[in-house]
Amino acid sequence: MMPSYTKAVIALGSNLGARHDTLSGAVAGLVDPPEVRLLAVSPVVQTKAVGGPAGQPDFLNMVITLETSLEPLELLWHCQGVENSYHRVREVRWGPRTLDVDIITFGDFVSDDPNLVIPHPRASVRAFVLYPWSLIEPSALLSGESVADLAVRANDYPDLSLFDGFSESQELPRQGAAD
Repeated sequence: MMPSYTKAVIALGSNLGARHDTLSGAVAGLVDPPEVRLLAVSPVVQTKAVGGPAGQPDFLNMVITLETSLEPLELLWHCQGVENSYHRVREVRWGPRTLDVDIITFGDFVSDDPNLVIPHPRASVRAFVLYPWSLIEPSALLSGESVADLAVRANDYPDLSLFDGFSESQELPRQGAAD
């Protein structure tokens, strides 16, 4: 009997060390076990840190979609294991970090367990999650709203730029901009 697979949306971010290399390695680590299959990888965006201590380096963020036969808590533990392999330290809430991996959605699963809240409680107001997600799933919905529409309304949207792997960035389309 074949295992049943559930689609999940995962957000990744890094603002310490070799950020781009960390994100690339983390994606490989996340999809390493046979219980996880990669569906799509978003472009990388760069943004200022949201919340936490002032003066943090900019973050690189991306979103992947995957399907997995792992249960939600098993996927969380797997994500945390990948974070730990990049020496993730949890000292200051929203502080600088080598790697942050968050489960945004897990199929239709909803949880308010303190260890795993799904859908992610702040995803609907974080353009650094919503915008890259909208690039790989233009019709994606979060809480019944288009992730693309939510992205342009998020407070951090003006601070986002596409990261091209070097030092230059591209401007993103702005809400109400002429097509």
